[in-house]
Amino acid sequence: MSGHNKWSKIKRAKGAADAKRSKQYSKILKEVAVAVRESGSDPDSNPRLRLLMQNARGCNMPKDTLQRAISKASDKDAAVLQEITFECHVSHGIALFIECLSDNNMRTVANVRSIMNKNGGTMETNGSLGFAFTRKGVFLVPRKPEMDVEELEMNLIDGGLDEMEVDDEYLTLYTAFEDFGNMVKTLEEMGIECESAELQRIANTPREVDVDTCKKVMKVINMLEEDDDVTNVFHDMDIPEDYEEE
Repeated sequence: MSGHNKWSKIKRAKGAADAKRSKQYSKILKEVAVAVRESGSDPDSNPRLRLLMQNARGCNMPKDTLQRAISKASDKDAAVLQEITFECHVSHGIALFIECLSDNNMRTVANVRSIMNKNGGTMETNGSLGFAFTRKGVFLVPRKPEMDVEELEMNLIDGGLDEMEVDDEYLTLYTAFEDFGNMVKTLEEMGIECESAELQRIANTPREVDVDTCKKVMKVINMLEEDDDVTNVFHDMDIPEDYEEE
């Protein structure tokens, strides 16, 4: 998963910017609305909401901003958001899997189609790229000096840990899709707080690309991520080291 991990690091660096933080807030608040609609506003009985509240703390979202979103979502007249996905190909056949939350499907489809048309991309039939990605739980845990990484790894195996990547700042934990909830519970019981915990689509066979191709694809990804309805964009590139350095 080295290519994916490099992309995670790039996103973390970019996430420090105000614009990216604003997008991160927007994504969490939309997911909060869906979670409250599905299972209510009490985090004790709504695991999805409880996890989102933890993610909100991880990105330093103000408590009153989060609470307003929960209260608004509890209103029976609040706009209903729907989850929509798109599967696309862009430069050099790179696959993109796009996840959205929208209160207007026609607008969202039109916006994604416009971005694809402007950048030579194609929108594929949903399900056609299912083979290219596997859904996994990805947990970003700030690394603390007192952590015994080897012991922690052994303790987390019972929670469904598949793989753990370690750098100076973070531990990145991966689980199978079906073990996501188990890992959330295990980390809670161990008193370990994540900066983020989410389901991601990991490329099964990352494709090697040169820096120029990577730049072209990243331009499209950035355009998609700027759309208010888009919550996640996943790709199957193996990010070149030269791009990371730039």
